[in-house]
Amino acid sequence: MDWNRVEGNWKEMKGKVKEQWGKLTDDDLDVIAGKQDQLEGRLQQRYGYAKDQAKKEVDDWYGRQKW
Repeated sequence: MDWNRVEGNWKEMKGKVKEQWGKLTDDDLDVIAGKQDQLEGRLQQRYGYAKDQAKKEVDDWYGRQKW
C-alpha cells in the first residue's frame, strides 16, 4: 500500500474520509493530516473500533479509492 498518495493529496482526500466516517470532526481531520496511524487511532476513539478493526476499515477504504 502506498499511503504516500493519501498524505500528498490530503486536502482532496479529507472529503472522502469524511464521507466514509462522518463522526470524524474537522479538527480530527486536521490532526490526522493524511497519516494512516492517526486515522486508525481516531477511528478507534470515535467509533470504538479495536485496533485490528480500524486497520481493516482503513485498508478496505484505501483499496476502494480510484487512483
